[in-house]
Amino acid sequence: MKKAILVFAALLGLTLTALAPAKTFLTIGSGGYTGTYYPVAVGIAKIINTNMSDVRANAISTGGSLYNVIALETGSLQLAMAQNDTSYYAYTGTVIDKVIGKPTKRLRGIASLYTQPIHIIARRDSKIESVADMRGRKVYVGDIGSGTEQNTKLILKSYGMGFDDLAAVVHGKAGQAVQMLVNGDIDAMFFSAAVGSRAFVDAAQSGDVVFLSIDQEHLDKLQRNYPFYSQLTVPAGTYPNQEQAFTSIAVHSLLVTTADLSEDLVYRIAKLLFVDKAQDFKSIKPVLEKYFDVRKALEGMSIPIHKGAAKLYQELGVPIPDRVAPID
Repeated sequence: MKKAILVFAALLGLTLTALAPAKTFLTIGSGGYTGTYYPVAVGIAKIINTNMSDVRANAISTGGSLYNVIALETGSLQLAMAQNDTSYYAYTGTVIDKVIGKPTKRLRGIASLYTQPIHIIARRDSKIESVADMRGRKVYVGDIGSGTEQNTKLILKSYGMGFDDLAAVVHGKAGQAVQMLVNGDIDAMFFSAAVGSRAFVDAAQSGDVVFLSIDQEHLDKLQRNYPFYSQLTVPAGTYPNQEQAFTSIAVHSLLVTTADLSEDLVYRIAKLLFVDKAQDFKSIKPVLEKYFDVRKALEGMSIPIHKGAAKLYQELGVPIPDRVAPID
């Protein structure tokens, strides 16, 4: 009898397991540990895992925007953070060497989360007062495959320079670059991240660095050539020992996916993050609390949005511009 009961229980267990919904596993691409993308991705994964029993999300640190959009296309990632300019160039297969002629046509947008300026920082004792002064100097240009690397190329190009004009082109994680800057191993660095990012706080804390502006002539030139750039001025005192405001170009940070993710799943994720658990989502980082508004979530969107995201925006009465309307 006992044996029969055990066999029945085992069969019942197998039956219940078979009936249980299969979990969907999502890998979320972010950026370096010291930037804003990583904690935002981790926060998104936590909200999904806490509230969706049939989905398991895992956030990983990556090389950044360009790496992420290519990894989405190949299926290595299912969700990711990416800059709007990099997303557009990848989707259209233009501008960036790695994607020219190889458009990531499966790429889809979910939401524009916040604006992030390209921070340009130099050592106080370097005598670098402008991007124009970086010729022949040691400069961190962003991680390989990152949005920062591409931004740096375009900024230098606007000043008539390229990587070959620098004494040393330094890649790697931003946290390592900050330490190199403070130690005097490099003269300057570029990094695209939200205002208040820990990497810049750490750099400014030493008192040995200054934040540089892009002058109006070159800001105008960059915006003419690359319309996704906007201007952003960071007030004095935003960072420790920051005595003057600085102005730079800025991009929008997007949450992106691919057309391969189902409409229902993307709709549920978007509704969870932006409506049902909106305060939890905005509490992930102060930059989300300050800048994110679901009714403005298509500002800065540069690629077609996913049908699941479109369904949510239609329910909320958020206008969907034709240029980013969902496609098959």
